[in-house]
Amino acid sequence: MTSVAHSAGTAAQRPGPDTGTVRHGKMRGQGKEKVVAVAMFLPAAILILAFLIIPIILTFVLAFTNTRLVSPEPGTFIGLTNFENLFTDSTFWASLRNTIIFTIVIVPVQSAVALGVALLVNSKVRGTTFFRTIYFLPVVTSIIVVSMLWLFMYQKNGLINVLLAKIGIQGPDWLGDPHWALFAIIVMSIWQAMGFHMIVWLSGLQTIPGELYEAASLDGATRWQQFVNVTWPGLRSTRTFILITITIAAFGLFAQVNVMTQGGPLNATTTLVYQAVYSGFRQQQTGYAAAISMVFFVLVLIVTLIQNFLTRDKEARR
Repeated sequence: MTSVAHSAGTAAQRPGPDTGTVRHGKMRGQGKEKVVAVAMFLPAAILILAFLIIPIILTFVLAFTNTRLVSPEPGTFIGLTNFENLFTDSTFWASLRNTIIFTIVIVPVQSAVALGVALLVNSKVRGTTFFRTIYFLPVVTSIIVVSMLWLFMYQKNGLINVLLAKIGIQGPDWLGDPHWALFAIIVMSIWQAMGFHMIVWLSGLQTIPGELYEAASLDGATRWQQFVNVTWPGLRSTRTFILITITIAAFGLFAQVNVMTQGGPLNATTTLVYQAVYSGFRQQQTGYAAAISMVFFVLVLIVTLIQNFLTRDKEARR
């Protein structure tokens, strides 16, 4: 009994772990984690600051000045003069009209064509991998190369008019006629970007369980009824992504116009992005180009808010 009591007393007197030391060790560990987190975040933060935040701030500032790209005199504050000149400029209204027309046409047509191709290559037949590669090939090809290729095809004696002549149709001057130039760029843009959206649609199609189609077939549903009641509802998140990506790309139309028409003929193909670049770098009117960019920013913001309102989950609103 005495030895047991002595052992218990010795154990009671034995010093336990130092609470302060443990707490200090935890704080040191948390401090190291914070340092590592900051070190990993810092490169991305620098890039975002240098290439996103600062340019946006400079755009807002320059839009109210008469700054020129190369000028011995510094820019001065001129208030809303750039916007007054902008809204009285016929080229600006032509750019806005062309941008809106291009977006209104390209969004539904390109998404529908890409969905149709995705449905075809999603079928279990031989050669689908080959056709997927062929359809996706224009996406991985430089847009400059594609634009130059179609530039030659759209010439008066180009491939398209030669093929039309074989069936007795005299093709127009596609890029030289104001009535056909924008249409020609729309057709080329649909063909060029269709492959990317086909892959996105295809990924969405492959997430739909096959049991749903089997059940619909047992109920006697036709192919169209299966598409309406199974395929289309199952692509809800995919079509939202498709809608947003195509709209953003359509508003940013520049490369095709720059290579094929330079905004002509008679401003029939100029867009807001092309006018901003042309004013800022070729005409060296940096302040005026910044004003165009601000209008473009507001337009894209409005369209994005409308899209978010129309495509948000109805169940979430309930």
